[in-house]
Amino acid sequence: TAQERKEAGISDKLLRLSVGIEDAAELINDIKQAL
Repeated sequence: TAQERKEAGISDKLLRLSVGIEDAAELINDIKQAL
């Protein structure tokens, strides 16, 4: 809920990023492309 997110310190501006074991340069390029 919104209240639970607030209590946990999670704002609407939070960006959740999940990465695996891919090459760092590939991940950086993917993020740049997405933005």
